[in-house]
Amino acid sequence: MRHNRRHPGQSAQERPPARRSDYRQLRNPFTPQRVYSDEAVAAMHESALRINETLGIKVLLAEARALYRRAGALVDEDTEMVRLGREIIGHALERCPRAFRGFGADPGRAVEFAPGSLLFIGGSSCPNASDLDRGRRPGSLADLTDLTKLSQHFEVLHMLGNHVEAQDVPVHVRHYATMRVQLTLSDKMPQVSARGRGQVEDCFAMIRLARGLSEERFRAGAYAYTVINSNSPRTLDNSMAQGLIDFARNGQLAIITPFCLAGAMAPITVAGALTLQHAEALAGITLAQLARPGAPALYGSFLSNVDMKSGAPAFGTPTHLQATLGAGQLARLVGLPWRAGAGTAANVVDAQSAWETQFSLWASVLAGATVCIHAAGWMEGGLTNSYEKCITDIEVLQMLAELCVAPPADEDTLGFGAIAEVPPGGHFFSAAHTMARYRTAFYEPLIADVSNFGTWQENGERTAPERARDKWKQVLAQFTPPASAAACAQALDEFIARRTEEGGAPPVS
Repeated sequence: MRHNRRHPGQSAQERPPARRSDYRQLRNPFTPQRVYSDEAVAAMHESALRINETLGIKVLLAEARALYRRAGALVDEDTEMVRLGREIIGHALERCPRAFRGFGADPGRAVEFAPGSLLFIGGSSCPNASDLDRGRRPGSLADLTDLTKLSQHFEVLHMLGNHVEAQDVPVHVRHYATMRVQLTLSDKMPQVSARGRGQVEDCFAMIRLARGLSEERFRAGAYAYTVINSNSPRTLDNSMAQGLIDFARNGQLAIITPFCLAGAMAPITVAGALTLQHAEALAGITLAQLARPGAPALYGSFLSNVDMKSGAPAFGTPTHLQATLGAGQLARLVGLPWRAGAGTAANVVDAQSAWETQFSLWASVLAGATVCIHAAGWMEGGLTNSYEKCITDIEVLQMLAELCVAPPADEDTLGFGAIAEVPPGGHFFSAAHTMARYRTAFYEPLIADVSNFGTWQENGERTAPERARDKWKQVLAQFTPPASAAACAQALDEFIARRTEEGGAPPVS
């Protein structure tokens, strides 16, 4: 049954304004949850310090080992092992900023990296893309372009990611194409992959061109971010170590995230895996601060488990939830803003993909994560970014964002007058209190179908993935890049043409 929502005598011009939600600056409304006692968290921290001090971490990059050595670490050049005293780590943690801002092209796109802030980033680092029409396929520049447009369009995604690998572009020039997509289609903070100094320097130069920044101003603020993954257990490879140094020296954000899977690259117990992850994160944070004291950095966690029958990674599991809550406790112990991640091992957009992503997403929120990566579209344990799942996940993110603002409970919203107006057994559809608010009172679903069964049948019995397909197609068809982003295309194209002619920049392994 449909109800006429216009109040008697109310013209179209007098209708209340449509509901508008601001998802740009979210504050987490939930008290961070705990899974361990304070004593247990302190023991993990102490054990992590002991790991770095006595067992050490293998650091493949000589430049990084030299920085550690100058700070007083014990370095064995033959084995490439670095042993870090707790005083070195303690000094690094003291220098690491507790709160800072990240910048896009528009001042309204600035984001806060601080306790209590809540930032979402879409699925990233996926080699494949998929949608209902074209199926699963190797990621292409066209896919990256589409997914970047979706990320720009939805306000609940606060920063860009390397949403899918553009495998149709040669690797020595791929970073040019990737940065051009981000900088000409979006005014949000971009992602730069740490794949060697040459590529990083090229990307930084492109950001300065696009944003009109001098080198000095660029180094004074965080205009880009990268994710640094240690190779668990206890290895920091060349490109990641070099990326940490390069981002720190240029004042850009490094999200330092060991990628540990309990039972495979980490101890099978949650506490043991968290301890190893913590040790590796502390070693990475220390390197960033040795390269430049005060460099922006986030503590990172993306710890889950494997299926012990097949060895396949699993996400959205109870272990994933417990590990995320524990990581939040460790991040708060050292006092740093931090990153967690959502995810699913599901192969298609189905119920499993929904519950695993939501379980891991809620874990990030309840653990007090500052940033949640892979919050939309990420599936198959990171092997695929799905267009439809991007949309269904954004529906959930918007619903979560609605919870970040407490509903009012003043005298007017308590509704005494409305209750007095409606007699027993009546309805509130036409009450003055309702008519003044009906367009703004409730969250309006992005793709959820709240019609009854008969209406749903009459409309073609369309499933959530099918409705999501309609939505992403609509968004892409109507997409217009921000004027400030589109305006930088010519300068970037000239830079890319010159650097391509010079041979580009091969990645560093």
